[in-house]
Amino acid sequence: MKKIFATGLSIVLSLPLWAQGGTNSPYSQFGLGILARQSAGFNRGMNGLAYGFHENDKVNFQNPASYSAIDSLTFIFDAGVSLQITNFEEKGHRKNARNSSIEYAVAAFRAFKHLGVSFGFLPYSNVGYNFQNTENINAFPNPSSQSATFSNTFSGSGGLHQVYLGIGWEPIRNLSIGANASYLWGELNRDVVNSYSDKNISTLSKSYITSVASYKVDLGLQYTQKINRKNQVTLGLIYSLGNKLNANPECHVISRNSQTLISDTTSYVIHKALELPQTFGGGVTWNYSNQLKLGFDYQIQKWAKIAMPQFTVVNGVADYKLVGGQFNDRQLFTLGGEFTKGDRHRSFLGRMHYRAGISYATPYLKIEGQDGPREISASVGVGIPIMNNYNNRGLLNISCEWFNRQANNFIKENVFRINIGLTFNERWFAKFKVE
Repeated sequence: MKKIFATGLSIVLSLPLWAQGGTNSPYSQFGLGILARQSAGFNRGMNGLAYGFHENDKVNFQNPASYSAIDSLTFIFDAGVSLQITNFEEKGHRKNARNSSIEYAVAAFRAFKHLGVSFGFLPYSNVGYNFQNTENINAFPNPSSQSATFSNTFSGSGGLHQVYLGIGWEPIRNLSIGANASYLWGELNRDVVNSYSDKNISTLSKSYITSVASYKVDLGLQYTQKINRKNQVTLGLIYSLGNKLNANPECHVISRNSQTLISDTTSYVIHKALELPQTFGGGVTWNYSNQLKLGFDYQIQKWAKIAMPQFTVVNGVADYKLVGGQFNDRQLFTLGGEFTKGDRHRSFLGRMHYRAGISYATPYLKIEGQDGPREISASVGVGIPIMNNYNNRGLLNISCEWFNRQANNFIKENVFRINIGLTFNERWFAKFKVE
């Protein structure tokens, strides 16, 4: 038990060091960044399938109603990390980037009869990119001089993270309801620098800084209908409140004389800006004898009406304000499943879990008036039993995921990710009989 606590403590202490390393994508310069795939180790093997999973030995934080199924004798701790390689392609040019990050750290236990509790850490979004383009121009203000070059450098870092506390309750047999209340925080940093080879032209840079400290509320419902002795179907529904983040995005425009090194700064701020979208989701999972589980999930995030800060110059007048039309509503379709022989007490292979899933997400970004990238992904995974002389209830979850982000005339991304998660399922509340 001490080893488990030590492992959990080391993960929690290292979260600030790892949480912002989740992406190198240029698409993270838009909106709140690249949205994190908020799923646990067992979900990731099924590409995030979750809404209809009502498990007594796993933490399914994507639908808080599932907490009511937690075994009354156990305390569950689950944590996961990921390693990924991204291949970027644009106009025949290719480049690879590597990332690693802690994905989640969660726990759950049963507090009372038919009532489970869960808490943990999750990423919400990631910002991380650094790229540059250089072009030739006629030097200004002296058009008669030789050709000069200008460079645009784009960089960003940060992201949003959340800690949550949730409960799941079964007030009526087979019907469960639940809620997660989260604290959402983080900082989004983005910089654009325009520099020139001609030292007579000043360097112009724009620095965007946004600090977030707000809340997030997610609701869930699950209903299980038993068809016969071996077959049952679970319907899951989720809803996330759309709420304002009340952040104060800042924009600092800095003009720096390349010869005298004197800088002139103009600052702008928008008060009580940014918001989260309303999210609706539903799913159904078919369970055959706790051996074969197949399911389908659908989710829609209502981004289209949300405005984001934008720096504009119209007729020579600069302004920093909220501008709409930068998003589409995002729809996500997921199909997946899991198979195990269900021989939980006899053999190693009999307790193995085999998982697979696919999904498709519609574009939610609008870039220069055009739809941004759509996303196709697929995953396979296994749950490997941790065999010991104590309870044989732990699992090592390993999965491989492939993502493809692509849009016409924009950068294409292929992401290959390995997820590793450990589920410790300890019998804390069992009564032992001594003879």
